[in-house]
Amino acid sequence: MLETAARDSELSLETVNSTQRSSMSSESLCSTSFSRLSFDLIPASPESLSIKPHRSSDFAYSAIRSATFRRKSALTFRDFHLLRRIGAGDIGTVYLCRLRNGNENFENEEEKSCLYAMKVVDKDAVALKKKVQRAEMERKILKMLDHPFLPTLYAEFEASHFSCIVMEFCSGGDLHSLRHKYPNNRLPLSSARFYAAEVLVALEYLHMLGIIYRDLKPENVLVRSDGHIMLSDFDLSLCSDAIPAVESSDSLQDSAFPSTLPCTRTRSFSTPFTCFSNRLFRSRKVQTIQPNRLFVAEPVSARSCSFVGTHEYVSPEVAAGNSHGNAVDWWSFGIFIYELIYGRTPFAAPSNKATLRSILKKPLTFPTATPSSTLELHARDLISGLLNKDPAQRLGSKRGAADVKKHPFFKGINLALIRMLTPPEVPGSRRPKTTSLYRGKDNHNSNGSSKREPTTSFDIFF
Repeated sequence: MLETAARDSELSLETVNSTQRSSMSSESLCSTSFSRLSFDLIPASPESLSIKPHRSSDFAYSAIRSATFRRKSALTFRDFHLLRRIGAGDIGTVYLCRLRNGNENFENEEEKSCLYAMKVVDKDAVALKKKVQRAEMERKILKMLDHPFLPTLYAEFEASHFSCIVMEFCSGGDLHSLRHKYPNNRLPLSSARFYAAEVLVALEYLHMLGIIYRDLKPENVLVRSDGHIMLSDFDLSLCSDAIPAVESSDSLQDSAFPSTLPCTRTRSFSTPFTCFSNRLFRSRKVQTIQPNRLFVAEPVSARSCSFVGTHEYVSPEVAAGNSHGNAVDWWSFGIFIYELIYGRTPFAAPSNKATLRSILKKPLTFPTATPSSTLELHARDLISGLLNKDPAQRLGSKRGAADVKKHPFFKGINLALIRMLTPPEVPGSRRPKTTSLYRGKDNHNSNGSSKREPTTSFDIFF
């Protein structure tokens, strides 16, 4: 049936709208018909294939570029063969797919075997749920990203009332599933430190662009085939401006008390980095920053009153219904590290309401009175700084990653070259799983044992 769909370039409306129903197994999805609704293809703009320097050696990206150049136009739905559904999010359904070969030859076998994740959004359904803003925000952000730990938008096109975006497929699942393979759902401390370091580098890049992520959690941290991470799901993100500056290291202070000294800004740039700038990171001669200077680009002026996030991960200011800014990402980063190390979040309660109350009132505690090692001691100190209930005093709130990276927990890791390190686990090219890009509602270990359901994000925009 899928071969018929490939020839006819048709997709089942009932399948695309499956986000409104309960999750199905991969076996049942493979037998689902994709031939009940014919797409009216809307040509995509050739500019949708932008240059991505960080993908210069990526076979999947090269295959997309080759196919585009052969067509001499942007790709459409007919250029892809859908294999099966691999996930469902709040605003769309994701399918595993590959490029059609047809009568054209790929340059090598690697390009021929490349797999992709295609997110299909039913624009009518999204409009009914009043989440058009979320879908548009994610699309805008994906267009501007070019980073080793963030998604690459390979292609985008419209088909009937569906909006489709093709992105990188991550064969390693996500950190939520990965940590459940370990005793007590806890990652080894060294592994947690590695993944936290890569997430920190990704957050630094996002904040430098003026993007506040607002939905960091293990379910949204995917694992590539090479073992490195990729953040996903940007529909709850907030876009603002980040004004870059070089600051004096004289204003640095002990990492446990990030805001006790004033911030000394010794040199600034007149043009802010912005989410919607068309001239980001153009080549220009840049002076070398002296060792006693620190490059900072943090969206400290961004404010929002939207009630968004995941209950166990929202910051106290969000839980209280107050306005919030960049500090919410550093709070969720603290929760993220805590969960990787201790197998649970620190403020979880039986209900969402009780969880929010716990975030506001309950003090931070750890499973044991004393840490088992110096590294765990540093981890607890970092978590305590990130989980300061006062956003103004929270580690990272003033100078973002520039302060967080200096914490002893990350000592010995060359963050600038972290993608050259060997990850704790390298999935390789094993058979793709059915929970890759956006989480579905079913979640069980491969051995059949149950585990905590993946958390669900919420949004109330003002």
